[in-house]
Amino acid sequence: MAGVKLELSEAQAAELRRVLAEVLGDLSHEIAATDNPGVRTNLVERRHLLQQVAESLGSP
Repeated sequence: MAGVKLELSEAQAAELRRVLAEVLGDLSHEIAATDNPGVRTNLVERRHLLQQVAESLGSP
């Protein structure tokens, strides 16, 4: 599987971590609030992908 390599400054990586944490929190609330199974599945998949991105950034 081919990957994409992205070089970020520490400030850029820190901001991306902050944005991802905020979006992941919002997604968790949306997942809990939705009654539509299809929408819930899409949100869960999106959260999983963004969690992978956050994990690849690691800790500061």
